[in-house]
Amino acid sequence: MTSVAGVRWGLVFWEQGGRSYAAVTGPETRTSTAPVPEGAAFTGIEFAVGTSLRALPAPELVDGGVELPDTTRRTFRLDGARWQTPGADDAENLVERLVKAGIVVRDPLVVEVMRGLEPAVSGRTVERRFRAATGLTRGAVRQIERARTAAELLAAGDTAADVVAKLDYFDEPHLARALRAYVGRTAGELRNGTGGAIALDLGQRLTS
Repeated sequence: MTSVAGVRWGLVFWEQGGRSYAAVTGPETRTSTAPVPEGAAFTGIEFAVGTSLRALPAPELVDGGVELPDTTRRTFRLDGARWQTPGADDAENLVERLVKAGIVVRDPLVVEVMRGLEPAVSGRTVERRFRAATGLTRGAVRQIERARTAAELLAAGDTAADVVAKLDYFDEPHLARALRAYVGRTAGELRNGTGGAIALDLGQRLTS
């Protein structure tokens, strides 16, 4: 399927051919083609912007990821400890335990910025903290998130002109370029549901 650019990191667990796997996935700054292994069953957790893993700096995960070692059907290893592999119904419990253990951390300044607040620090400090927490610039986060929202609106039936007005794109060619770079689809393909499988919202998004 087509993997859409995204600003969040995540944990992904899957089984295939009787084996179990786990990985940390990083933010993606461009669209790509993602394989869908036949017969594989996936569980994914997507974390909010501003959270990160203590043991894996966010900049090292951008446009990539890390497969976690020694994974079984019941447990996986992360940051030197073993954790119970979650299903769809207990992902939030896992996240709570990771936060409590200090393995998943949050930068409150980045969270404030994402909520539209203006912290009482310099722009340079904000940008440095943003890069450290997310691996991305504030500008890149805005562009990617806007393109994803545009794709969702188009898929729901909005016209390109509607999306340009709602999301403050300069014009339809600017929207088209953003969709091509970050979503890998044209406005027409999104509206018509053509162009093949696309991943706009994989897994369960958590704000912890």
